[in-house]
Amino acid sequence: MKYELVSGLETHVELSTNTKIFCSCTTDFGGEQNTHCCPICIGLPGTLPKLNQKVVDYAIMAGLATNCEISHISKMDRKNYCYPDLPKAYQISQFDMPLCKNGYIELSNGRKIGITRIHIEEDAGIGTSRGNTYVDYNRGGVPLIEIVSEPDIRSIDEGKRIRRKLQMIMRYIGVSDCKMQEGSLRCDVNISLRPVGSTEFGTRTEIKNMNSFTYMTKAMEYEVSRQAELLDEGKEVTQETLRYIVEENRTESMRGKEDANDYRYFREPDLVTIEVSQEKIDHFKTLLRIA
Repeated sequence: MKYELVSGLETHVELSTNTKIFCSCTTDFGGEQNTHCCPICIGLPGTLPKLNQKVVDYAIMAGLATNCEISHISKMDRKNYCYPDLPKAYQISQFDMPLCKNGYIELSNGRKIGITRIHIEEDAGIGTSRGNTYVDYNRGGVPLIEIVSEPDIRSIDEGKRIRRKLQMIMRYIGVSDCKMQEGSLRCDVNISLRPVGSTEFGTRTEIKNMNSFTYMTKAMEYEVSRQAELLDEGKEVTQETLRYIVEENRTESMRGKEDANDYRYFREPDLVTIEVSQEKIDHFKTLLRIA
């Protein structure tokens, strides 16, 4: 049977601010482990986050550059999950009221890939396992925007095009250096297949934390082949989160794929609502020369 690819991207872009999203710690890449952090970005009890205004400004610019509507009112939420790289067991993000929504990026072939939303959030630390688990919290609290596309990608080639165009846009407007080797741009790739001609979505898998365009393409090729083989054999695709094993050119399961209710979002109590005036939006439109 012939299948059609249905894919979407969740692209994490580290913003080029001098300080972190909720504290005055540096965002410089590298440095000795656990030296670019403080009680606020580690999330010790009693600390109070204060939102970096530059993060909001950069997110507005990213939204305008991808044809998004900018919300006059948005808010921050807590996204709960327990991993070693998030010592406070929640991430401050945005859930139901993102800063930017309903945009698109037009590819050179004329196809428009929808942008569902762009929201701001904090990055996590970096964990490594060598028998024991070691965590460097320097990256924790570095400001991110997450650019979530619609499931509009219909080929691996379109996946390549949208990734490179997103990188070009973010670099051009100056909100991020998008250095993938330093983790400044990382993609989660959602993939499902359906019979050609069908309008129903298949079961999707998510390949996490891809920071190389080359390996991202290889991972998509492998996952498309794997899912097609399962479907041809009459088996079901399991909804799950995957990692890509570079040395073996294959994906493997990390965990079951979470849905929004698994994160138990609730409003971040220590941060006020984000208000964006029309004058501010018009200022950034002028800055970006957007009509």
